[in-house]
Amino acid sequence: MTANSLRREGDSWDLASGVGATATAVAASRALATRAGVIDDVWAEPLVRAVGSEHFLKILDGEPDGESQVARMVDGMAVRTKYFDAFLAEATATGLRQVVILASGLDARAYRLAWPAGTVVYEIDQEVVIDFKVATLRALEAAPTTEVRNVAVDLRSDWPAALRTNGFDTGRPTAWIAEGLLMYLPAEAQDRLFDHITALSPPGSRLATEFFPTMDVFTSGDDDAGTGRWKRLGFPEDLADLVYAGERSHLIEYLHELGWLVTASLVRDLAEAYGIEQVQDEMTEKFVDFQYISAELG
Repeated sequence: MTANSLRREGDSWDLASGVGATATAVAASRALATRAGVIDDVWAEPLVRAVGSEHFLKILDGEPDGESQVARMVDGMAVRTKYFDAFLAEATATGLRQVVILASGLDARAYRLAWPAGTVVYEIDQEVVIDFKVATLRALEAAPTTEVRNVAVDLRSDWPAALRTNGFDTGRPTAWIAEGLLMYLPAEAQDRLFDHITALSPPGSRLATEFFPTMDVFTSGDDDAGTGRWKRLGFPEDLADLVYAGERSHLIEYLHELGWLVTASLVRDLAEAYGIEQVQDEMTEKFVDFQYISAELG
């Protein structure tokens, strides 16, 4: 972790602070991308407004400084959302009917995507996050578009046991997404996460996540990609303070060793394919090797 990291073993959060605030930032970005007509997530903005954090309300209402930073957040989230939405559509089209969303945060896919009949979506996150989302969506009279089973557990705890307790069937091929998650896990916890996923997955299971060749893009000097960026947007903490830095497994190679067949796509190539024009500056160059990956277990 960084020298001044806010992270501690066993730390927790709400949706206005710490790691939880990043879930609200994601939803704020999806709300703006929806307004721009790039994606369609009608529940993102109501969820952000329900959190009530001044920082994110200013973003929705067009008040923060650093418009290029907001534009980057929106464009980047549009690419990310399209990629993971497409992954889930393809996975369920092949017959998978069991889906797990790890660190689900304010993700509303279970309420906005068209799921095939019989699909069960498991959402895993800390209890305070799940309780807030469920209560807020209920108050908005939002109904899930498939069966949802909420699993309130920290991913640093025995989440596989909690998943099985909630009816997860280890004999059914499963679609997993670990979106915007890995940077907030220590190196050993990242390995353990994919070890658990593999142990819970029969052949034919699928997985989508992200791959950064190095976490240095988030934790390097103040003029670089991570440090100072969020505070310049008025956020209470810096992303660099929430990320676990240091060496970690090369994820693509690690998944190969576990038996997964991996396909990697550069985010810049996905943006071009989706017709999303990204902000081009020195920060863009630091993320030039950022990739989204999907994999199938043989």
